[in-house]
Amino acid sequence: MKLFITGIGTEIGKTVSSAVLVQYFKADYWKPVQSGDLDYTDSHKIQKWTDDTTCHSERYRLQLAASPHQSARAEGIQIHLDDFQLPETENPLIVEGAGGLMVPLSDNRFMIDLVDTLNLPVALVVRNYLGCINHSLLSIMALQQRNIKLEYLILNGEFPEDTERVICSFIEEETKIIKIPEMECFNKEHVTAAAKQLTISKL
Repeated sequence: MKLFITGIGTEIGKTVSSAVLVQYFKADYWKPVQSGDLDYTDSHKIQKWTDDTTCHSERYRLQLAASPHQSARAEGIQIHLDDFQLPETENPLIVEGAGGLMVPLSDNRFMIDLVDTLNLPVALVVRNYLGCINHSLLSIMALQQRNIKLEYLILNGEFPEDTERVICSFIEEETKIIKIPEMECFNKEHVTAAAKQLTISKL
């Protein structure tokens, strides 16, 4: 099992969701591009929040906390899709992207292109906020247009019934739904509890 975790935007819980799935599937973790926060990366968080997880080295570790294309340019680097290769492992693998599907890696290549290049199914993380329906449906449409399989829709936190219904009505029948409860704080105890309580369902 290999899975690419993306989201409908930034700061909506991709890393927490990745941690829960890493714990649930007993998977390895890989963050292809880390932009900023090099002293406390997403890989560091996964190691802190889960049990003895193998975190594979990032392909790019960029200083500037910005879109990867901007961070790379600040260091005189050009990111190319053929720079990326999946880590070799016999374990399940969770791959976490940066931001959403249309985050630029370069001026003409985006995170969705990396998903396509790696040929991985997607788990799309959704969080409730004003505008999340629009962002969710646009993300789902983008995946459908590229014929990229949406394996899981992850509902991170609490949702109004009307919001959840509209978003879920837009996914394909084979897409499974994961609900991750609201967490008071992010630590190993809460991630482990969420993984133990995790349910995977269909419409």
